[in-house]
Amino acid sequence: MRVLVTGGAGFIGSHLADAFLARGDEVIVVDDLSTGRAGRLDEPTWLHKLSITDAGSIGEIVRGTRPELICHLAAHIDVRTSVDAPAQDAQVNVVGTVNVLEAARAAGARVLFGSSGGTLYGRNAPIPSREDVLPLPESPVGIAKYCAEQYIGLYNRLHGTRHSILRLANVYGPRQDPAGDAGVIPIFCGCVLAGNDPPLYGDGSQTRDYVYVGDAVSAFLAAADAGRPGTWNIGTGVEVSVLDIVAIIGEVAGHPIATRPGRPRAGELLRSSLAVDRVARDLDWQARTPLGEGIGKVYRWIEAGAPDRAAC
Repeated sequence: MRVLVTGGAGFIGSHLADAFLARGDEVIVVDDLSTGRAGRLDEPTWLHKLSITDAGSIGEIVRGTRPELICHLAAHIDVRTSVDAPAQDAQVNVVGTVNVLEAARAAGARVLFGSSGGTLYGRNAPIPSREDVLPLPESPVGIAKYCAEQYIGLYNRLHGTRHSILRLANVYGPRQDPAGDAGVIPIFCGCVLAGNDPPLYGDGSQTRDYVYVGDAVSAFLAAADAGRPGTWNIGTGVEVSVLDIVAIIGEVAGHPIATRPGRPRAGELLRSSLAVDRVARDLDWQARTPLGEGIGKVYRWIEAGAPDRAAC
């Protein structure tokens, strides 16, 4: 199969590109390299540097390569950035998604969309949150992701496409930038290895559903092989607090970890976890990596110098 991955030089996208290559598929990557890095990609991968906000360029690449499947992962994901610049966030996450859908329609390609279950469900959603709960996002990035989902549903109804949505929990693992704002686990591991106290935003009681990147990748492969439309949560169904993460990192590091208190962040949910019974039933998928094992892999990856080509 020929697969195009938008955001394929990013954290999740590069692991996904590797997984398709490993099973013999042909992989094309589109990435503007604003946060992605070409060094994460294996040599057989075709990399095209462009933004999904450029409708003409993404359409030309899709027409020229004729992929059967597009895994759409290019996005703005940071909650704080979306609060500060909601129009820019919508330009990438909404307009960019429409550009990908139009390009896919012209080429007859199916789309798997990496949505954000961690920002989609609102503060009053039951925990764990099921796919049929009405999303009430608390941030512009959550609103934009939900709007993109609505376009995908529209294309399925209007054009008879068979696109699917994977609502990802908080994905973590090697290649997630420990110096950036992408995830608490690599940031905290990086702080500890540098001899610094990790920062808390609030009291550390906030909960998230953390799913290892290798498990998230296997969910995309399962959805690709299923060939059917659907909306699935991809997580563990387990709430884990920030203080729990600190304790596990302390176990991996072999010593207790102190923290630095800070103010809560605007637009951030206090609790989040995803119900995963639908994806288990429809795709026979479940997360298999224990949190302590996954955090240990991240810790050792950063300790080794955070190489771009780290395996999951």
